[in-house]
Amino acid sequence: MRVKVELRMYKAFFGLNSSPFNLSPDPSFLFRSAQHEEAISSLTYGVQSRKGFIVLTGEVGTGKTTMLECLRDQLSQARIQFAFVFNSRLTSDQFFEMIAYDFDLQCDRKSKPEVLFALNALLIQRANQNQTTVLIIDEAHNLEWDVLEEVRLLGNLENRRGKMLQIILSGQPELDRKLEEREFRQLKQRIALRCHLRPLSAMETSQYIASRLARAGMREQNVFSPDVLAEIHLRTQGIPRLINSVCDNVLLTAFALSSRHATMDMIEEVSRDLHLDWPGSSPRIWEDIGRTAARI
Repeated sequence: MRVKVELRMYKAFFGLNSSPFNLSPDPSFLFRSAQHEEAISSLTYGVQSRKGFIVLTGEVGTGKTTMLECLRDQLSQARIQFAFVFNSRLTSDQFFEMIAYDFDLQCDRKSKPEVLFALNALLIQRANQNQTTVLIIDEAHNLEWDVLEEVRLLGNLENRRGKMLQIILSGQPELDRKLEEREFRQLKQRIALRCHLRPLSAMETSQYIASRLARAGMREQNVFSPDVLAEIHLRTQGIPRLINSVCDNVLLTAFALSSRHATMDMIEEVSRDLHLDWPGSSPRIWEDIGRTAARI
């Protein structure tokens, strides 16, 4: 109860109606920068045009899962059936069992042949009705070779109008490197579209923070000064997940100090608490260690 009361006071203090920097992948908070608009447009186009394989990559924390959540919302609104594999550390049998559950296939879900037979029947039925079917695999960089090969073979299911199953592989840059390996060349050749999310620029970082605050009820961002915003970009390197962590902790610190403005001292404290590492940070860390040692 105390936590709920404090959360209400925290939001009221800053004039917010929701928490602006939650780490959960909420599509309503999607920051639509030029690269994000391009990525979601490419994903949507790839699915609608039945291109087959689409790859989405990006460094840890750049917003791939949020992008997929946004796509899932669009698919649901368009009544496009899809399966979502969120745990990629699977054996081949576990992979087929998971997609059987997600597609609600009426078969023995522990039997790969029966799953394949039921999936093929579903895809043919939907294709004959001019309906699209999608398989989304998150954290695809963790897929073992044999599972990736099964995914490739699923991509062979097609009719005269195109691929019957649209497959989206989302993962860290390791996925791109994996697809460059010789044993994956057949899969690489089947990839019709590639999207890559890069870290935000300094300007995009400022816009991102203002966008999330506006979505949470603060129409005009007046907590973070330009200097503080520049420092946040430096210390997070434009990674949205880190930006969320830093800004959330800074707001909590400001609230505890009854201040409606973030300061450099708050950024410094939060950086230490989160163990942030950024270009030029090592000397500061060693200075802190030196001062601590001197006091001892």
